[in-house]
Amino acid sequence: MKKWLKAVSLTILGLALTVTLTACGNSSSSKSSTSSTSSQLKLQKSGTLTIGLEGTFQPYSYRKDGKLTGFEVDLGKAVAKKLGLKAKFVPTKFDSLIAGLDVDKYDVVINDIAETAQRKQKYLFSTPYIYSKSELAVKKGASINKITDIKGKKVAQTTTSNNATDAKRLGATVTPTDGFQQSIDLVNQGRVAGTINSREAFYAYLKQNPKASLKFISGGSEIKTQKIGAIVTKKHASLQKQLSRAIQELRQDGTLKKLSNKYFGGNVTNQKPSQSI
Repeated sequence: MKKWLKAVSLTILGLALTVTLTACGNSSSSKSSTSSTSSQLKLQKSGTLTIGLEGTFQPYSYRKDGKLTGFEVDLGKAVAKKLGLKAKFVPTKFDSLIAGLDVDKYDVVINDIAETAQRKQKYLFSTPYIYSKSELAVKKGASINKITDIKGKKVAQTTTSNNATDAKRLGATVTPTDGFQQSIDLVNQGRVAGTINSREAFYAYLKQNPKASLKFISGGSEIKTQKIGAIVTKKHASLQKQLSRAIQELRQDGTLKKLSNKYFGGNVTNQKPSQSI
């Protein structure tokens, strides 16, 4: 009887040791896998995707009750999770944001930055997570029905913006403003015929001002759609591919659309042209 009990005890002890060693092995394997991924992607910190953004640009990234939030904050977290990483955010002023990549301040910039030929000479862009389409805002009841109708009329724009360039190209006279809100105010006051901006900016405005007496006219083929993607340096080609894969998965599983509706009140992530707001 004693021999039998001893044998059973040894068997149980052996099984317990096997389970413990297996668990330790899995934990070690998981840590090794994370370390390997970080090394392959050349990340600043193992197991962490370090993301540069402004943190002051609502609804993209901003602080609410002292906590960083916004469309690109939630996007960054979702992308990092797809890669099996934690997201760390580094708020940086826009003027030095992209340059921060060159000094390894962070791994990637996710900050509503358009893909341009000039930027592509030095940096790599992920697949777009926003397709930024320009629209014209005018007062309801205005005789303007298409964006080319602004020829010979006044439009409110910040003078150094792409929107001002497009307005001038379409034959409008630009009334200089300090920013989006002032431009909208001039339209509402009837002092200008309209203002050109991205549909996502107008979506965000309407979410805050649902009773606004404005109508929105698509830029159509007159103004090229801008692709907004995550940016990395050219030494991070592997990271670019993984970021693009993660964004595609988030598009396919509906996460991009869900986040866009949450922060903008409409879907700004689709590529196909859609009706105006």
